[in-house]
Amino acid sequence: MAIDKRVSSAQAALEGVQSGAVVMMSGFGGAGFANVMIQALSELPVKDLTLVVNSATHPYSFTHKLIENRQVRKIICTAARGRGKDLSVFEQQWRDGLVELECVPQGTFSERIRAAGAGIPAFYTPVGFGTDLTKGKEVRVFNGREHVMEEAIYADLALIRADRSDRYGNLAFRYAQPNFGPAMATAAKLTIAEVRAFEPEPMAHTEVQLPGVYVDRVVTVGG
Repeated sequence: MAIDKRVSSAQAALEGVQSGAVVMMSGFGGAGFANVMIQALSELPVKDLTLVVNSATHPYSFTHKLIENRQVRKIICTAARGRGKDLSVFEQQWRDGLVELECVPQGTFSERIRAAGAGIPAFYTPVGFGTDLTKGKEVRVFNGREHVMEEAIYADLALIRADRSDRYGNLAFRYAQPNFGPAMATAAKLTIAEVRAFEPEPMAHTEVQLPGVYVDRVVTVGG
């Protein structure tokens, strides 16, 4: 029996997602946001989510819908400041103590996700040493330089966006669309990909940018 990872809708793809989940979301600079899936997640009766996302306030991401709905308990991100003069919904909730923030340097953010996918529970880096971002973390000296220990970030769910998929969940991306997606897919218990189009035949190995072994469910959303 052939493996077919396609599901009929975003709602069906989210079956089994529960409150308290750690959710990774791809997206950077306007590319790779799984907004159809994020919208569907915002319509579920789940709360106390921890979001792992590059930006908490990006205007092209529907992350703000989860925040507006008070479904988010914590955000782990590399950028938290909005672009306008007024406070974003996230910033206001953070100031009011309604949501936690863990701000991480972008390279460390990427490596903590990659490490989880590679089965590495923690690593040492000199990035951030001596700053508020690493206050209280374990420090060791390597080659005469201080390094802080950073723990891997594991997720219950990863929502990523790709251009095309076949029935096996193999993915092909467009331009900068993959960004954090492939790494997040390896670090999550459940990975859901929304794609523009479905390939009726198995994709050629030269086209596959993320093997289907890391993808559990695929939703075709067009666009």
